[in-house]
Amino acid sequence: MNEEKVLASVGGKNITEQDVTIAIMQMGQRGQNYNNPQGRAMVLEQLIAQKLFLMDATRNLYEREPAFKEQLQRVKEEMLTSYAVQKAVERVSVTEADAKKYYEENQDKFVSGMKFNADHILVETKEKAEEILAKINAGEISFADAAAAESTCPSGQNGGSLGDFSAGQMVPEFENACAAMEIGAVSEPVQTQFGFHLIKLNNKEDGGIMKYEDVKNELMEALKGEKQQAAYQSKLNQLKILYPVDKF
Repeated sequence: MNEEKVLASVGGKNITEQDVTIAIMQMGQRGQNYNNPQGRAMVLEQLIAQKLFLMDATRNLYEREPAFKEQLQRVKEEMLTSYAVQKAVERVSVTEADAKKYYEENQDKFVSGMKFNADHILVETKEKAEEILAKINAGEISFADAAAAESTCPSGQNGGSLGDFSAGQMVPEFENACAAMEIGAVSEPVQTQFGFHLIKLNNKEDGGIMKYEDVKNELMEALKGEKQQAAYQSKLNQLKILYPVDKF
């Protein structure tokens, strides 16, 4: 794509491919929906409209009107305030050594619960669950096929797979059953608020202290946020001394 290609000219002012690209980038993640021929054409039309209104505003000397000057001053103050806050915290940084030290001194904050991987079959009655379980135990049908044929849960179409889940993500009755099971076993019917489940436990991992490498990035971001908040508060306290605040 030739970013310098001129797509339109409005009153002698060119709009290029690059202008469209920049506009899409400024939309953030939402811009992905416009990064295609149809979307770029829509963005181009928006840029043309903006140019037209800008030219009309310039021709009518709107920038000299008191109402516009008030809006401009408010926007300027908001941007300047935001920039000042940014300057107050911009030197804050967190090293990996900081994160490692915090991790080692606060390991009680990095404890995970048990993790499971399981399949299930959900039906409305205990009798139905027992009937299906008997067929599975007799080798008449596989767990996955029974899930596809009988389960009222959408997961049935994937053999009843629930994938990986951690402690606290499932209702207590379901989670307690998984915790008590051996890997590879199929449970007796387990009742929850949703109905009766047959559970096949594929894997189970005990909880414990999470590895540093697994929490490093999140920890560094959290520590940076704390340091930025402290820097912000320190600067705010200084400003209150410099510019006394009276509340009425």
